[in-house]
Amino acid sequence: MKTSKNLILSALLVLITTVCSLSVVYAGQYAESGVEMSLRQVSEHVFYVRGASGVATDNEGFISNATAIITDEGIVVVDALGTPSLAVLFLEKIRAISDLPVVMVIVTHYHADHIYGLQVFKEQGAKIIAPAGFLDYLDAPIAAERLEERQFTLDPWVNEDTYLVEPDEVIDQNTRFTFGDIDLELNYLGQAHSDGDLSVLVKPDQVLISGDLIFEGRVPFTGNADTAHWLALLKSLDNTKLLALVPGHGPVGDDPNAAIELTSRYLQVVRAVMKEAVDEFIDFDEAFAAADWSEFKSLPAFEAAHRGNAYGIYLSIEKESLAE
Repeated sequence: MKTSKNLILSALLVLITTVCSLSVVYAGQYAESGVEMSLRQVSEHVFYVRGASGVATDNEGFISNATAIITDEGIVVVDALGTPSLAVLFLEKIRAISDLPVVMVIVTHYHADHIYGLQVFKEQGAKIIAPAGFLDYLDAPIAAERLEERQFTLDPWVNEDTYLVEPDEVIDQNTRFTFGDIDLELNYLGQAHSDGDLSVLVKPDQVLISGDLIFEGRVPFTGNADTAHWLALLKSLDNTKLLALVPGHGPVGDDPNAAIELTSRYLQVVRAVMKEAVDEFIDFDEAFAAADWSEFKSLPAFEAAHRGNAYGIYLSIEKESLAE
């Protein structure tokens, strides 16, 4: 009996020492985050943290969502937040409900607010999975330029030790697999919100983790998006069996149809205004000033994102018209 007790005590001591050691390493390696972050339960296996409804550098960069799927063989994380410090805090929240390792991180798309925390999970041995198209971001000048900008605007949470992480596995088609006791469906969406997007369906819970295909409760960021394809994907979503939807930004949608409606409506309206302008050879500034945007003015991020969105959509519709 003594031997058994000694073994248990030794194992506990090793565990405590390991946890303490990791805390010390993180304390020295990453600046401590001061944001409020709550891990919220969505379903039996799905938990998420919700970023603020701001622009990229608000709230220490905590403006996007990240999700943890708890299986009996380990934890699957979806998206890694906008700084390593936020990823460390997210990991601490996960540790409050499970001591299982994070074995993989699925990235819905390669944008800065979803990927700068990847290094924290990669350094712990997690496998990184991402959609095809990620290299269109990582190989472009914007990736290095954005990191350099965030090392200034989000210092000290993004700094000279923050680096871009490439995936270990690339998804270029719809993929189903079982991990532990959970069936997962990775839906490859192609170029929609970004150069390559995917969503994750947690089958037993019927919870869809949509990435930035859905922005709930705020104006979406469209950047260089293919908004025609984006809209088509939103229309094709089968919501009949979903119990909840975790968007890339904003609160969980218990009513998936309502969660999809805002993003879809915004894209439809902006595209309609800009298409009419292009078809009638109206200058962007004139078309933008004449349009009625009152439906969206009260939404978070409207002032910061809307004009840039509209201009990007105007340019993309010009390209679409030339290709016809």
